[in-house]
Amino acid sequence: MGERTVVEEPRLPVRSTSLWAERGFLLVSLPALALALIGIALLSVSGNILLPFQRIVTLEGKMASKREFFEDKEVQRLLLKHHYKIHITGTGSREVAIRDISKYDFVFPSGQPAGDLITDERAAAGQYNKVHRPFVSPIVLPTYRAYAETLEAAGLAARQTGSGDKPLYYTLNTKKFLDEINNKRRWSDIGVRQHGITNTNRILVQSPDVCDSNSAGTYLALVAFTWRGNGDDVPSNDKAADERARAVKPLLEQGMPASDVFRTYLSPEGKGIAPVVVAYEHQFFTYQAQYKAEKQKLDSDRVLLYPDSQFVTQPQFIALNKESDKLGELITMDPELRQRALELGFRILDPTGQVEGDRLTEFLQQREIPVPSIQKADTHTSMPKLRYLERMISIVGECPPADLSAGGSG
Repeated sequence: MGERTVVEEPRLPVRSTSLWAERGFLLVSLPALALALIGIALLSVSGNILLPFQRIVTLEGKMASKREFFEDKEVQRLLLKHHYKIHITGTGSREVAIRDISKYDFVFPSGQPAGDLITDERAAAGQYNKVHRPFVSPIVLPTYRAYAETLEAAGLAARQTGSGDKPLYYTLNTKKFLDEINNKRRWSDIGVRQHGITNTNRILVQSPDVCDSNSAGTYLALVAFTWRGNGDDVPSNDKAADERARAVKPLLEQGMPASDVFRTYLSPEGKGIAPVVVAYEHQFFTYQAQYKAEKQKLDSDRVLLYPDSQFVTQPQFIALNKESDKLGELITMDPELRQRALELGFRILDPTGQVEGDRLTEFLQQREIPVPSIQKADTHTSMPKLRYLERMISIVGECPPADLSAGGSG
């Protein structure tokens, strides 16, 4: 027998794991694990821990000033908790009503006239529409203390009762104020220099473009209702509406985009170029609450004029499909979203459609913001019928009237 060849069995090399390698692994993995745990903790605290595993519904909305509600970070967080993400297209309320809205899930005009244009047209066409009314905000005339004191000294405004030496709120004698505008009086004519301001411009109220904006349309109705002792004589036929519009047109200064009017008021240049503007009450409350949170004091230079006759605007969330109808119910009924609307300065409505005045008072007191005379500011008069208001808007703004034939809103 020959010699046997012995073959050595193969050896598998085994790498030893050094302490440095283990540490390297930990250095890479521990931060990632920590970030994951922090993310889970944040989702848990916010109530959104299951969101990555749930369907999020994205809805398209079109609106004017009420977009401020949906653009609020806390509102966005609360809506996300309910599986909604909202994308907003901003424009004036009347612009919402007279343009194509077929690509949107819901619209949120700031007042009833624009809302009626939409619901009437969709009802006539047999299209889906459901209306929700979560909150309201009256129009006001923001100004500056020097101008408010000038108006007070001239007998055109009065500080609200119990408001102290530096009130935030004044009640405007609207008729007398409009008489001054009609007489082409200037701020210098009524003594503004005595209050530290040099302004020889005419007394005017700067409003958004009446062809686009609900606040401007509402102010137009207020002017038409008040001037020359019209009492409750709201235009009730085409001829009366046309005549009233032509009469009040010289009293109205408008044309600025809705989003720019209040922004101009808040700017350093506002005192000179827009001493009095048309806006919504919630915008002022939100500004003062934010200012106080940042600076631990109120902006006592910026104040509000409440017209002594008032049209309460009625924002309408109009759902254009069933999914957005669920959203409308949510923002109207959910306690957290209602509370957040209150914190943004809106007057929230109870189930009967009445303002929960005590809730607004409580919120302002908690923020140490003076409370206006809520009851007085809530008094309001009837808006003209939509047909006549549209005719007036067309004449004052020199824009085409909305087509009301489909909804029969005359």
